[in-house]
Amino acid sequence: MIRRPSKKAALAVGIGAALLLSGCGAGSRTQDKNAAEVPCEFEAPGSATTVNVLAYNSSAIDPFTNTLVANCTTDEVDVVHEPVDFAGQVQRTTTTLAGAEGTYDILETYGYIIPENAESEKILPLNDLIDKYGDTYGLDELSPSMVEAMSYNGDVYAVPMQAQMYIMAYRKDIFDELGLEPPTTFDELRDVAQKIQDSGEYQYPLALPLLASSDIATAYDSALGSLGVDLVDHEAGKPNFDQPEAIQAFEELKSLAPYMDPQVTTFDQPKVQQQMYNGDAAISIMFSGRMNDLVQESNSPNFDKIAFAAPPAVVEGGKQYSTLSVDGWSIPANTSLDEDMLFNMIGSSVSEKASLAAIPAAYPARQGLVTAENSPYGAAANDAIENAPAAEPFPYTAKVSNAVRPVIAEVFTGALTPEEGTAQMQTIAQKVLDAE
Repeated sequence: MIRRPSKKAALAVGIGAALLLSGCGAGSRTQDKNAAEVPCEFEAPGSATTVNVLAYNSSAIDPFTNTLVANCTTDEVDVVHEPVDFAGQVQRTTTTLAGAEGTYDILETYGYIIPENAESEKILPLNDLIDKYGDTYGLDELSPSMVEAMSYNGDVYAVPMQAQMYIMAYRKDIFDELGLEPPTTFDELRDVAQKIQDSGEYQYPLALPLLASSDIATAYDSALGSLGVDLVDHEAGKPNFDQPEAIQAFEELKSLAPYMDPQVTTFDQPKVQQQMYNGDAAISIMFSGRMNDLVQESNSPNFDKIAFAAPPAVVEGGKQYSTLSVDGWSIPANTSLDEDMLFNMIGSSVSEKASLAAIPAAYPARQGLVTAENSPYGAAANDAIENAPAAEPFPYTAKVSNAVRPVIAEVFTGALTPEEGTAQMQTIAQKVLDAE
């Protein structure tokens, strides 16, 4: 059976998680051709029933969503999924969980928001359902660390479907022409970017998603985590923005600015992806759910010039500059539908056959499925998933991140010095913690 984490283990998840509005793979271009034909068996409800599924559209999520919808719809049960981007999913999730009755019956969710929704009892613990149906769907083959990412205080609140981690995509033709190797540290990244810039090939060779309203907080957290520091000292109950690494994380990120478009704080992940499509950047770091899109001939004339590597560490010997987000299916506490029926739908969509069909668009939660042979970024992803900073699975983590995000943007754009910014962030974050 699937291994459920202890309370202690749930607080020591060894993987990272995406910030609330970072968007992961939202807005992809990969066509829906990865849905699998799998059994979806459940007891008929006895009358016409509609099951509403909330899941944002992306190359990595769509295969699982489409498998669920295609195979679990029957003459009596209509499984409905409406297209939505990540921002729309965030808004709809908040709305549907706010009342005694909700609009949706199955929710796509991710590790970063599990603690908050679990503690407030807005989503159901799935332990009993996992015990009941785990053998049917081979759930013991799911990655234990990904199960932990979907857990809080010893209970599992979502069945993991796939993970997304930062991957570095780069123009192999340019690297080969200039005799360059993929950088493994920020020092090397600066050196490589400078050489590409000096060659005249690119004015701004590097593209990162640093959208001021969302992604920039993910980037800062990834840099801080790479330096070995969490947003919060969880034992002491105080923020870590008074630590020297908090300033260092800003300095390291800002040191990349000369190699990026001056409008980079308007770049979300789709825009960074577009930079690679158009040949406007030679290096990018973004979530793995975008990688397979880059090598599709229908998307870009540069499809056959892209290679992949794990992201660099901020400093030598540190964890990689990365955030690893685990996505999964939850059942909202306010659904009126039968939980067993809903869980069987979830189980069928993450079966081994369904998971294999999702490759290479996704990195499924089942252990050992992704390889260099079946995914163009498989080797890079397997490296990255092992070397991402640890997660902070606490109900207040997202609140702290969202509260300090505007200050992070002001520091990056030069409106505040790193010293001024971190001082403000320390005060803001402490108020968030005090209110918990």
